[in-house]
Amino acid sequence: MPSLTPQNAAEAAEIIAQAAAENQPLEIIAGASKRALGRPVASDDILDISALRGIISYEPAELVLSVHAATPMSEVEAALSEHQQMLAFEPPDWRGLLGGGGEPTLGGVVACNQSGPRRVRAGAARDYFLGFSAINGQGESWKAGGKVVKNVTGYDMSKLQAGAFGTLSVLTEITLKVMPKPQTAATILLPGLAGEVAIALLSQALNTPYEISGVAHLPAAVARRSGVAPVAQGGAVTALRLEGHAPSVAFRVEATEALLGRGERLDAAQSAQFWREVGEVSPLLPGPGRVIWRLCPTPSAAPEVLRGINGAFASAEAYYDWGGGLIWLSLEAEQAGPDAGAAVVRGAMARAGGHATLVAAPAAVRAAVPVFAPLPAPLEALARRVKQSFDPRGILNPGRIQEGH
Repeated sequence: MPSLTPQNAAEAAEIIAQAAAENQPLEIIAGASKRALGRPVASDDILDISALRGIISYEPAELVLSVHAATPMSEVEAALSEHQQMLAFEPPDWRGLLGGGGEPTLGGVVACNQSGPRRVRAGAARDYFLGFSAINGQGESWKAGGKVVKNVTGYDMSKLQAGAFGTLSVLTEITLKVMPKPQTAATILLPGLAGEVAIALLSQALNTPYEISGVAHLPAAVARRSGVAPVAQGGAVTALRLEGHAPSVAFRVEATEALLGRGERLDAAQSAQFWREVGEVSPLLPGPGRVIWRLCPTPSAAPEVLRGINGAFASAEAYYDWGGGLIWLSLEAEQAGPDAGAAVVRGAMARAGGHATLVAAPAAVRAAVPVFAPLPAPLEALARRVKQSFDPRGILNPGRIQEGH
């Protein structure tokens, strides 16, 4: 497969303009760690923008970071750590989940709106996306946003590009709001709760004034796979994370336990490892020979969703994040069938409210089964109009989200 490797944004714009003139689709990659996320791209040519990397400017006092889109996450995180800062939305590393290699980049994180366990408290990647430079499907360079939060007049283009999977424009520069890193963290582990009880408790926890930044429930079989010894000791685990200055965390842990019950505590290092596992998924759910779904139901309906799925698939394993607003589900591929279990999974979601995404599956399955939840007709028509306005010839990552998009 031919690979086109521009050394700067101007060269990338020239390549895209020529591809548009020749009606030649392009698969856009940078670190290539998320090529297996979404549908396989309908293209024989690759536009590799990995040379567009490096930090442009970083203003710790202003909590603003600007980088070239292909800047590796490792470089971004190292620069932020020097100033005790972080990306608040806690983007996970999904290389293990997706079964690939490559190097995660900040542009890939933003393009996929990839957010981890702290999303329930801090928000998603798109909520920190202040501005960008990009190239549309006609090879035209453009930009939007800036380095301040309240700069939007008209359409919020940053939120439109976040989660577009590179189908609207190729991001070349990105500006994000960053946040101070918590001084410490602690996680309360409440053992042995059933799913329905755990979800009710997590909802109660999120509605306390104690600023809980992580809420997850792992059934016993899932918890036993954790590399954190207190989590893996045998039974189901319901986890509550608190972060901040040490005196504040100590007070809020005591207050939370007084309200919700006492359990074992993870220290800051154990908490970091545990919540990394929750975000990365692959340490907790079996992967080889299985398909992985990401379900976003109404939290109170999450146990009902799993009951319906468990009744259809004996191989189902799952755990809750985001207080039940996110379910990670693993199914044995052969038992799930040629549709990867889509009929059952999406049927359960339709009854309870929410949407489901097929995250990990062989390319042939992802080409045949809608990876993302099919849109209602009015939204589908709107999505096509948006795609047409940015990429009229449909050359940028065609088919990545839906067939024909």
